[in-house]
Amino acid sequence: QVQLVESGGGLVQAGGSLRLSCAASGRTFSSNAMGWFRQAPWKEREFVAAINWRTTYTIYEDSVKGRFTISKDGAKNTVYLQMNSLKPEDTANYTCAAREGAIRTNPDAYEYWGRGTQVSVSS
Repeated sequence: QVQLVESGGGLVQAGGSLRLSCAASGRTFSSNAMGWFRQAPWKEREFVAAINWRTTYTIYEDSVKGRFTISKDGAKNTVYLQMNSLKPEDTANYTCAAREGAIRTNPDAYEYWGRGTQVSVSS
């Protein structure tokens, strides 16, 4: 299995920045895609960003394009989500996920999940 541990969440004011980290361990060699998802109370979990581990190809949800950047550090087996120009509507629990197949936006396609880290953006 793959174990994922997120960190970096917190409370920031609108317009601020946070960088989330997702450290992977276990059978990470079989995971080709890693993504970030978020879920606010009483809302469905939604796709935020994903990266192909091998090619570093990235995709983003429209509302975060130009503000969020997903990247990886291969030596650290870690995926990052740099979040700039944060808005109150970005408030959610952010989780990272991994799958053995290709990059996907559907959360149901991901096999491994972290426990999440809370991001709260105040006005």
